Amino acid sequence: MVESKGWNWKIVKENQKEIWKNPSIESYYLINRWKSQGKEDFLDLGCGLGRHSILFGKNGFKVSCFDISKEAIDQTKKWAEKENLELDYRIGDMLNLPYQDEQFDCIYCRNVISHTDTEGMKKVIVELSRVMKSEGECYLTLGSKDTWGFKQQDFLRVDENTRVRMDEGPEYGIPHFYADYDLIQKLFKEFEIVNIYQVVDYYEEKGKTCKSYHYHVLIHKKGN
Repeated sequence: MVESKGWNWKIVKENQKEIWKNPSIESYYLINRWKSQGKEDFLDLGCGLGRHSILFGKNGFKVSCFDISKEAIDQTKKWAEKENLELDYRIGDMLNLPYQDEQFDCIYCRNVISHTDTEGMKKVIVELSRVMKSEGECYLTLGSKDTWGFKQQDFLRVDENTRVRMDEGPEYGIPHFYADYDLIQKLFKEFEIVNIYQVVDYYEEKGKTCKSYHYHVLIHKKGN
């Protein structure tokens, strides 16, 4: 199993951080969905700079912020204090979450749990199930095997599903796990899979149109 690593936020310029301070589109849907279900104990797993922790905190959820990066937690805490929000903060490894069994009824992990290899992914899923309450839900994203990163020949190959990014930037040296539909079904077989959809992001880089593929997955922990 590879060592867990987080983003190197210290080398990300301030103007480049703005995109990571704006909540993702689906977070607004999840707020409404989980509120309607009476959920309130929320884990932002891999909180980054706090964009979803702050949003859910402002909407009445009891928020726990978790990240492997002290820099990320420090910035999230600073932002939350400006918003007069009282949140819980933990620094640690997602392979061994520092929470009690069945503590959360809703978990959000966007572009986070794929930062490991295949064995690590299996361990993360066990941890998600452990800390999730019965009838709880988790929304997560995974890199798709259709995306460019999985096909890069100069990225280090860890196993059949995992590559290590070797291009300069905040993700240098970080493992990336990639999946397809069948693998997602296999990995989350102990859960009810509410939905799976693949999103294609288009962006311009060095005068070229590039595409990045991610799976978005909503899982439900079945009742005892």
